[in-house]
Amino acid sequence: MPQNPYTTEQSVKTPYINFDSVSGNFELRGKSIPENSVIFYKPMMEWLETYILNPASKTSLNIQLDYFNTSSSKCIVDLFKKLEFIIKNAKGEATINWLYNEEDEDMQEAGEDYQSIIKIPFNLVSFKK
Repeated sequence: MPQNPYTTEQSVKTPYINFDSVSGNFELRGKSIPENSVIFYKPMMEWLETYILNPASKTSLNIQLDYFNTSSSKCIVDLFKKLEFIIKNAKGEATINWLYNEEDEDMQEAGEDYQSIIKIPFNLVSFKK
């Protein structure tokens, strides 16, 4: 039985999140500078724990952050590792698309850093603002 989508509205300090378990299309965008990243991302991680046991055949995460703090960075890595689990356990395919403004070298470098440590297809996608 499919899960309900996991969604949060964007705020000044937290990103918009929309994870759809039926389509496998996941989106995370905006700023991620919550007071406590672990607490903010905990419900999402719990949702993912259930999702990765019975994922869509293809899961695609589009992540477009304007800025994130250090504690959010660890949560982002944890998110990527959950998606790695899908492939490691032959539950389906997973892809990450890291979208960044072509003028934002920091976000490009962050994407390159993640790409070097994550063991699933990871695309760096630049766009003009």
